[in-house]
Amino acid sequence: MAQSTSFFVLVALLAFAPICFSFKSDNDNLYPQYYYKSCPQAQEIVKSVVAKAVAKEARMAASLLRLHFHDCFVKGCDASLLLDSRGSIVTEKRSNPNRNSARGFDVIDDIKSALEKECPQTVSCADILALAARDSTVLAGGPNWEVPLGRRDSRSASLSGSNNDIPAPNNTFNTILTKFKRQGLDVVDLVALSGSHTIGNSRCVSFRQRLYNQSGNSKPDTTLDESYAAQLRNRCPKSGGDQNLFFLDFISPTKFDNSYFKLLLASKGLLNSDQVLTTKSEESLALVKQYAENNAVFFDHFAKSMVKMGNISPLTGSSGEIRKTCRKINSS
Repeated sequence: MAQSTSFFVLVALLAFAPICFSFKSDNDNLYPQYYYKSCPQAQEIVKSVVAKAVAKEARMAASLLRLHFHDCFVKGCDASLLLDSRGSIVTEKRSNPNRNSARGFDVIDDIKSALEKECPQTVSCADILALAARDSTVLAGGPNWEVPLGRRDSRSASLSGSNNDIPAPNNTFNTILTKFKRQGLDVVDLVALSGSHTIGNSRCVSFRQRLYNQSGNSKPDTTLDESYAAQLRNRCPKSGGDQNLFFLDFISPTKFDNSYFKLLLASKGLLNSDQVLTTKSEESLALVKQYAENNAVFFDHFAKSMVKMGNISPLTGSSGEIRKTCRKINSS
């Protein structure tokens, strides 16, 4: 078993060899070579720990990618999501988008512990999240890109921000787009980043209303394929089973590819926030069709949008801190 795991990790690490998408950060304080002198092994350490975690559980790739998204949409990419409640800090982990849902914190702890042994108090938790998201994408077969680095860690969290700023599964298209635009992201970023749902799972509670009461009229969502809806009802009843998990992309649930967009065109998007990409906007529908037809274009747009998202309001210079552990600020 140990030999098998080691082999998987070796293969996984080799997956990072394909052509790398390289982008210049819009924030001049962030650049891929940030740790080349202060912690030259930083990226390899992150990659190694992530590879071991994903080898143990394929679902972890999606979980780590999601952590970066949920962090950046609240106060910027500052690792505020990782803070536990302590003193005046109320953790974002209790918010509606994260409670009983966000996971992978132990993996981030393992990465931080390994980095602290190699180069103490040098690599930020915010940068760990950004690197882990990229590495998870590659491990699942997705695109590679250079991650601009140099973020620092927040000394505070925002429960209200987490509840209000992260797009919800039942939000309307306009509400989701508004939340993206608040972060400086556009409709291309919205559709491309939604493509991360090509891997991972969602809970019954996140889409139940589509099966039974989409518009408050006790009727299912008419934009959901009827045969697919019938399959979902088998394990997502009107009451109970809230935590039952379903693949967001049942064609290739652990492979990062464009099959998610093909499912949307077949009216088989799991979440309301997925399917509205094809039913509420001609511009987003055109992008869904483009990505469904051309995996390379999807990969290119996704990589660029991930860099763009990673540039949301980073703390740099003397702002924030470099935490010793990711779950608490240094003074606590």
